[in-house]
Amino acid sequence: MHVIATAGHVDHGKSTLIRSLTGMEPDRWSEERRRGMTIDLGFAWTTTADGTTLAFVDVPGHERFVPNMLAGIGSVPAVMFVVAADEGWMPQSSEHLQALHALGVRHGILVVTRSDLADPEPAAEQARHHLRDTSLAQLPVIRVSGATGDGVAELRSALHTLVDGLARPDHHADPRLWVDRAFTVHGAGTVVTGTLAAGTLRTGQQLLLHPHGHEVTVRGMQCLGTEASSAGAVARVALNLRGTRLENVRRGDVLLAPGRWLSTDVVDVRLRGTESRELPRQLMLHMGSAAVSARVRPLGPDTARLSLRTPLPLRIGDRALLRDPGSHRVPAGVTMLDVQPPPLQRRGAAGHRARELEEIGDRADGAAELRRRRVVRTDDLIAMGATPPSGAPQGGGWLLDPAHRDTLAARLIDLLSEYRRKYPLEDGMPVEAVRRALELPDSALLPSVLRAITSADVTTRDGRVCRGPAPLPEAVRNALSTLHSTLTDKPFVAPTAEELDELGLGSKEIAAAVRAGELLKLDQGIVLLPDALEQAVQRLSQLPAPFTASQAKKALATTRRVAIPLLETLAHRRYTERLADGSHRLR
Repeated sequence: MHVIATAGHVDHGKSTLIRSLTGMEPDRWSEERRRGMTIDLGFAWTTTADGTTLAFVDVPGHERFVPNMLAGIGSVPAVMFVVAADEGWMPQSSEHLQALHALGVRHGILVVTRSDLADPEPAAEQARHHLRDTSLAQLPVIRVSGATGDGVAELRSALHTLVDGLARPDHHADPRLWVDRAFTVHGAGTVVTGTLAAGTLRTGQQLLLHPHGHEVTVRGMQCLGTEASSAGAVARVALNLRGTRLENVRRGDVLLAPGRWLSTDVVDVRLRGTESRELPRQLMLHMGSAAVSARVRPLGPDTARLSLRTPLPLRIGDRALLRDPGSHRVPAGVTMLDVQPPPLQRRGAAGHRARELEEIGDRADGAAELRRRRVVRTDDLIAMGATPPSGAPQGGGWLLDPAHRDTLAARLIDLLSEYRRKYPLEDGMPVEAVRRALELPDSALLPSVLRAITSADVTTRDGRVCRGPAPLPEAVRNALSTLHSTLTDKPFVAPTAEELDELGLGSKEIAAAVRAGELLKLDQGIVLLPDALEQAVQRLSQLPAPFTASQAKKALATTRRVAIPLLETLAHRRYTERLADGSHRLR
């Protein structure tokens, strides 16, 4: 299916033209038919000789209904621009052209209608002049008469050529359907219609209704009046929804693939048509079928920040337009450059941001986005419309820019050195403290940073990041020297807690000495020399096997306070084994 919108001044024959092409009545409401003008969106379709389906969105031409017109062209890739031969270019022709140019629509046909009432050439030449400096400058011209049928065959042929040249949509993209109509059908419930520009919809599919935030289910689907189980873009679809009432849905709402889109109320954009400083500070942003109030903050000559009254699901590269309802003017089109922009709080931040936006292209670049943001959620990058770069460091659902990772790795060495200077007795810096200091959103990214360190022995153990063995402070070394002298003479007479305190060996000092290999810790408050286990095995080997704890205590010349944890440590390290009767023997 290919979807084409009409454009042009009121009463220039758009609806008559569609009736000639399709045999259908696009003006749906009796009021429209009574007044002879399109008030709301109309739809009709036809099938060409080769089986191609052409669907037409007939938009209103009267200036009072321009918002309705914009809702119709927002998701449509091509246009049939209509100018009457007997009236020529008119005010609404200009506003429709401004909107199409702002949206960057390049494909279409210029149709001069009522060619039976006047010479079509002056109107055609006038239209070419207005189109000359716009995105629609190269439109082919077809002259027709809805009354006589002259030129309709040529128009059909031109439409066939037009749709053959349209870009093929991505059927695997995340669907986003802007609602342009919502109504109820007796016995079915809520029905919405829209133009599916990308992706595929299926019956039974779960969708998120934005901005309400609740999930709905596609109960049924029609494409151009025919029941369908699925529809791939580009397509005009009507969806029967389960899970919402009609009063909860209106034009401008959006149906989205859950979890695949970001909703934002602040965007940085590139402008087309007007410099930022010339724009009014309050305009209406038209995107898809939505129209929301936007406050404009100029950044660079062609860039600005828009603050939206209502959040919208937007992606990098989306095109929209800004309209001034008071002057009936479309001063600028916009391309979304950043849908999650940084705050502008510091002095000079706006100027810096303007320079940054100058380097950003109109299409999403995953590697460039990661480079600018340094760290970003993988799902968020995809929801922005960018493809995550292959090979980027990742962890915990986050991506880390490789250059920023290398910077963090160098920073980490300095952090560990400073931490050791402040806390010489601790075994490295806590992982959480490292995460906060490096401003990482998740400690799962830390291994990627550690792998980038090649010049230092940096590891993680027991919830800390450690850099090689730490030298013991002089006071601790002196205390250990005294303790070593005592234990050398009596290796199994462990000092008491009071004796350790007198030496200045508290729990942190003892832990540091154990890590440094200067002491062996058997239990809380019980320490011996590092070779105590080997000495104990040597003495216990002189006992008959098996031996009791009491015999071991006597052989080691120690107390039960030391003997029991020492035997437990020997068994744990497989020097000895404990028998069923409670005795021990060497392995």
